[in-house]
Amino acid sequence: MYIFSPLEQFEISLLLPIKFSQLNFSITNFAFFLFILFFLVLSLLSLSLYKTSLVPNGWQALKEMFYELTLGLVKDNIGRKGEFYFPFIYVLHTFLLACNLIGMVPYGFTLTSHIIFTFSLAFSIFFGINMIGIKTHGVLFFNIFLPRDVPLVIVPLIISIEIVSYTVKVFTLSIRLFANMTSGHTLLKIVSGFSWTMLSKGGWLAIFHFVPLALLLILIALELGIAILQAYVFTLLTCIYLNDVLELH
Repeated sequence: MYIFSPLEQFEISLLLPIKFSQLNFSITNFAFFLFILFFLVLSLLSLSLYKTSLVPNGWQALKEMFYELTLGLVKDNIGRKGEFYFPFIYVLHTFLLACNLIGMVPYGFTLTSHIIFTFSLAFSIFFGINMIGIKTHGVLFFNIFLPRDVPLVIVPLIISIEIVSYTVKVFTLSIRLFANMTSGHTLLKIVSGFSWTMLSKGGWLAIFHFVPLALLLILIALELGIAILQAYVFTLLTCIYLNDVLELH
């Protein structure tokens, strides 16, 4: 009997080696599921727009509900200024939700379980938000690191603290998503492996394997909720950070 590590599900493996001279264009399971994700999201959006009517069908209603949810995020946290950035926020929310949910499918691959992926995404958003702030306010943008009416004596200390707390947003944004998805899927793997081990032993253990199996079903429902919630939280924090550079609180 083979014992597999719960972390094996996160390994990136080579599917199709493609090399031209010194360039490597090999396709891994990570890239493969990115392609699947891209075509799946396009297909679902196209399906929701197929034969639209005043009385929405199932797919159209689902798409409109998700659209209104994302629009509410933008209006509540950015206001009227956020309408210009709504397409980006909508694509980000859709992309993250699809990344999280595709990992819940058996034999699927959880893209957001890799810190390099979530960090790259968070850093790109953080960089873009700062460029928007500089373009909007110019040099005055850097006032974000110095609150008003601060005594001159502690200005260097306050600026240092503000810079650290500002840049740490990249790490908190990426680690929160990565840690939740990785820990949840690891726990599911451990509990399912424990249930299978009890069943394979036979006897009384095989009878009581329904206990961890029932727990597994509860954890799957919980992990599904976490997958949806984490996509929402990531998008929400992006809206908040964007509002901070637009309003310079």
